[in-house]
Amino acid sequence: MTTPATRSRENTRARLLDAAAQVFAEVGLDGASVEAVCERAGFTRGAFYSNFESKDELFLTLTASVADVRVSAVRTRVEEMTAEGALAEGCDPIELVQRVMELGGDDRLGVMLMSEIRIRALRDAEFGEAYLAQENEMVASVAQIVEDIVAAGSLRLRIPAGAAARMLMILWEGMTVRGAMAGQDDERLRHSGSEELARLVQLLIEP
Repeated sequence: MTTPATRSRENTRARLLDAAAQVFAEVGLDGASVEAVCERAGFTRGAFYSNFESKDELFLTLTASVADVRVSAVRTRVEEMTAEGALAEGCDPIELVQRVMELGGDDRLGVMLMSEIRIRALRDAEFGEAYLAQENEMVASVAQIVEDIVAAGSLRLRIPAGAAARMLMILWEGMTVRGAMAGQDDERLRHSGSEELARLVQLLIEP
């Protein structure tokens, strides 16, 4: 049973994470202070340190939260498509990719945030190790979704699902970063990699 105190703590953490996403994306991890995050969230330093030991812990928690939201959205869409019969034998894999991409979820703020995370991971070996561990967990989750799609549609992959999932993630990340650099608005950014992903899917699935 969730108690009022638990709900209050969860709300505090959620507001700190939201504030951190905005501050980190605007000025980067090194330029963001605990004070700036607390001010944006409307809390004191005490509230921050009662929930997170450091900015790095907050950053990693935020990374995991962003990844979980994206994977959950994709999994929900795939489950809906399965129930509709869209993944039946003979389905068009390119159309499947486009329908999954329609769920959105990416915006300029999110792209900037993830770019900051990767820069931090490049500069700090310990942080980089933690980031890669989280990424591997996300790849495993995406790989399971890929396997579910393949099984439901009686499709065959040319390579293992884990390798396919990593390739899809890398391509999607690269295209969204370039879309943000090109000044695409959030709507265009959400679909900036759909065409390229469709081409990759064609190469990954046996005819």
